[in-house]
Amino acid sequence: MLTREFSVDAVPCQRRVALQRVAAGVLLPTWATWATGAQAQMGLSGAINYAGWFRALSQRMAKAYCQQYLQVLPAAAVDVMGLARKMVQTGSGELARGMQSGQWPAEVGRQLAEVQKQFALLNQMTSAPATTTALVAAASEQADRTLLIAQAVTEAIEKLAQAPSARLVNLAGRQRMLSQRLAKNYFLSAAKVDSKVVQAQLASDAADFRQALQTLKAAPVSTSSIRNELELADSQWLFFESALRRPADDAGLNAVATTSERLLGVMDKLTGLYDAALREVLG
Repeated sequence: MLTREFSVDAVPCQRRVALQRVAAGVLLPTWATWATGAQAQMGLSGAINYAGWFRALSQRMAKAYCQQYLQVLPAAAVDVMGLARKMVQTGSGELARGMQSGQWPAEVGRQLAEVQKQFALLNQMTSAPATTTALVAAASEQADRTLLIAQAVTEAIEKLAQAPSARLVNLAGRQRMLSQRLAKNYFLSAAKVDSKVVQAQLASDAADFRQALQTLKAAPVSTSSIRNELELADSQWLFFESALRRPADDAGLNAVATTSERLLGVMDKLTGLYDAALREVLG
């Protein structure tokens, strides 16, 4: 495992944990800065970003659970699961502020409550040791149910923004989800939780990711930072796509685990840049 290359006595505990996460490719997300800088009423661009994260987190938790079953960078997978749970809790709390202040319509409030309910079920399932393919398959199915309602609430908030650039925040944010679902399905296939649906989704998600990158490149909303990040996304996608084509041996499994994390990090930063651009439009 990559983390074993570090001497446990050489660095303080907190720094050691951070180094281990970086070595294993674990995303150190930007969401923590949102939490510390949150205002009393969240802007619509930030709400699209938060709600959009729920999509990725559902697949991320299922991915990490399957990693634990396969023993693919298991310590990193535990970190991924813990971070995902914290992000769900943070995002739910921030979006709940909007409900309390009357910012969201009743339907959005209902959807947010349903998202929390579905995540509670997913959290319960993934808290059990990942010892059988049946447990892994059940967690994946629950993650997909959670994804559906997370997608619905993200689209509902996007419509409230009434700005074309809101779609870019949503689209870039959806790429985060695709990076995690692609990795999850690769792991499911390796775990013999295989089906025509899994294989078909792998192919369609890869095509969706490529098409979305082209759409983002062609979008009129652009800055030098956005263009640079899109170039980085292109290169990281090539690495990830190459990993997905590898046999599901130890090297292939580790490659998918690490490249999916790196791609997620790039797409998260890009989503944040579109979020900032939309804030300027909305004021």
